[in-house]
Amino acid sequence: MTNAIKAATTPARAEKTDRSGHGAAVRVDGVDIRFGSFHAVRDISLDIAAGEFLCLLGPSGCGKSTLLSALAGFVRPHQGSLTVDGTPVTGPDPELGMVFQSSEALFDWLTVRQNVAFGPRMRGRSRAEQAALADEYLGLVGLRHCADRYPAQLSGGMRQRVQIARVLANKPQVVLMDEPFGALDAQTRQVMQEEMARIWQASGCTVVFVTHDIDEAILLADRIAVMTAGPAASVKSVYPVDLPRPRDESDPAALELRRSLRQDIGEEVRKALRDQGLDTERDTELAPERSPELGPESGPEEER
Repeated sequence: MTNAIKAATTPARAEKTDRSGHGAAVRVDGVDIRFGSFHAVRDISLDIAAGEFLCLLGPSGCGKSTLLSALAGFVRPHQGSLTVDGTPVTGPDPELGMVFQSSEALFDWLTVRQNVAFGPRMRGRSRAEQAALADEYLGLVGLRHCADRYPAQLSGGMRQRVQIARVLANKPQVVLMDEPFGALDAQTRQVMQEEMARIWQASGCTVVFVTHDIDEAILLADRIAVMTAGPAASVKSVYPVDLPRPRDESDPAALELRRSLRQDIGEEVRKALRDQGLDTERDTELAPERSPELGPESGPEEER
C-alpha cells in the first residue's frame, strides 16, 4: 500500500458529473464515544465534502454504526464534535436522513405514497406539496407504479427503495445509510448498488454509507474510510476512489485498491481474532472475495 493512498485524508471527488445538489459539509472532530465503561470509538476526525459519497468500512464491532448514529443525533459523543455546515449536531434533524438496514422502519399500515409523504406532512407541507414530493421521489426510485400498494406487497429491494424515497422526500442535506442492502439477496443487492449511485447523483446529497462489502464500497464511494478493530476503534486509513463512473470492477486501478483494502481489513480482522484468544499465526487469507468474515453489524448494541 502506498503512502499516497494512506495520506488521502481530505475530501476528493472522483465523480465529475455536474450535480445541482444541496448536500452539506460534515465534520467529525476528535470524536470519542463511550457506553459506560465501554470505549466504542476513539479520537475520530473526518472532513466530508458537500455532496461527497463516503463509505465507512471495517470489521464487525468497530463502531461504524455507532459513529453513524452519532452523526444522526441518536448518540451523543463523550468528547469531540460533529457539525453539518458548521452547525453542531445536537439531536435528530430532518436535514439528517437515516436509511436503516431493515425496511421494517416503513409504516405497514400506510401505502407507499403515504410513507413517502409522511415526512413532508410532519413538517407542515400542504397536501398538494406532499403529493408532489411523493410523486417526485417515487419517480426517482422507479416506484410510481407501486404508490398505492402497502409495504407487505413489495419485494425487499422495492421496500428499501421506498425507504430511500421517504428519506429523500424530506430533502435532507446528509443521508446516513447503515448497511441498507445487507439483508438483500446477491442479485437484488447488485441492482440496488447501481440504483444507489444513480439516485445519489440525481439528489446531490452528501452520503455517509456503512458497509462490510469491499466491492460495494469501491462501486459507490468517492472515498473509503477504513476503521480499526474495536473496542476504542479509530480511522486506520482513508482511500480516494479515483475511478470513472459507472465503475468497472475489472479496472486495474479498482483491483489494486481492492487488494489494499483487503490487506488493511485483514490486519484488523486478525487483530480482533487475537484479542479473542484465537490463533492467527497461520498464513491464511482472512478477507475473501465478498468479505463475509466481517459479519453483520447491528450497531451500538453489538459493539458494546
